[in-house]
Amino acid sequence: MLVTFHTKAYADITMFGDIAIGLLKLMGHSGTVPSALAAADVPEALERLRAAVARERAKEPMLPIDDGDEREAPRVSIASRAHPLIELLAAAAADDCSVSWRAQ
Repeated sequence: MLVTFHTKAYADITMFGDIAIGLLKLMGHSGTVPSALAAADVPEALERLRAAVARERAKEPMLPIDDGDEREAPRVSIASRAHPLIELLAAAAADDCSVSWRAQ
């Protein structure tokens, strides 16, 4: 499943469902798809997501220098995964817009 986030203030963002649901939960939402946030609730959700990313970033160990061993795929940080959604939420908060998401 893919989940697409939409707001009038920013381009749509699509991500894998498991990642999207995890980020929704970090925002304080139930993770229900489809659903939405009212414009008044976007700033709080944004701050919760930013705080959760900061906590996760503090816990993440430094990655070792690439030694050419390709057996293990590199891990994508929660900060990297959340960045597009943070940008969308920030734009929505600045323009006082709601945010919705749906499965693709």
